Amino acid sequence: MNDAGVTPVTGTARVELRQLRCLVAILDEGGFTDAAAVLGVSQAAVSRTLASLERALGASLLRRTSRVVTPTATGLRVAAHARRVLAEVDALVREATSGHTRLRVGYAWAALGRHTVALQHQWAARHPETELRLVRVNAGSAGLAEGLCDIAVVRRPLDDRRFDSVIVGLERRLCALAADDPLARRRSVRLADLSGRVLLIDRRTGTTTPDLWPADARPATEEIHDVDDWLTVIATGHGVGMTAESTAHQYRRPGIAYRPVRDAEPVAVRLAWWRDDPHPATQAVVEVLTALYRGR
Repeated sequence: MNDAGVTPVTGTARVELRQLRCLVAILDEGGFTDAAAVLGVSQAAVSRTLASLERALGASLLRRTSRVVTPTATGLRVAAHARRVLAEVDALVREATSGHTRLRVGYAWAALGRHTVALQHQWAARHPETELRLVRVNAGSAGLAEGLCDIAVVRRPLDDRRFDSVIVGLERRLCALAADDPLARRRSVRLADLSGRVLLIDRRTGTTTPDLWPADARPATEEIHDVDDWLTVIATGHGVGMTAESTAHQYRRPGIAYRPVRDAEPVAVRLAWWRDDPHPATQAVVEVLTALYRGR
């Protein structure tokens, strides 16, 4: 038994959220009576809950006098942790219950190019009850597998049976060059024009691989993992990039020129979502984007 009359515990203490809420309420309200009113329980229940937390932790958390309740040093430390834990739990509950009021659309490099602002405006007008939020996540599933978005914009098929997807549109394939590159003087380029260059690629999220070229005319490659780094290297003239048209709309940079690659296939723009747990607004966003890409 310690000096405060509480027997220390051994092993893992079993602490419940209701106990942490009780401790925080006592400190915030300045006493057991007001804490009981806030929590909607009796004063005796508050006393029992606080005592059970002290037993679980093997430490005295509060000093009680006839007029005031103050935390012990341990109580201060526990209360600080308790506030963080309760805040995380509240955030978790909001996340789990906000599915009908928020739609997170993930993307890796570029969102939807020239259609991005139109999507935001049309969505706000047609579905004001559901907030649309764009989230950039440089991952193969654009944040879907990581739980960071509800629906993802991807530009290559997801080889994962957990997800469904649909093509909503096509985008031209463009070459990104240094603005002073001789090829930048042309209105368009061909794949053969790039075969002697260093091609900067992102294997996790990119749409371009050396397989676009014939086996005997493939460019050298250098891997890069972030669109800002990609643009920086291209601007120096040390490499070129190939990307979907949306990148040119979202990342207009001094020193960078984008030119269509006239003999390269277009890039399919897909929306992907969890097969067994689609967001309620999935079909609605598919319809809006399909219409935008079709020019309606």
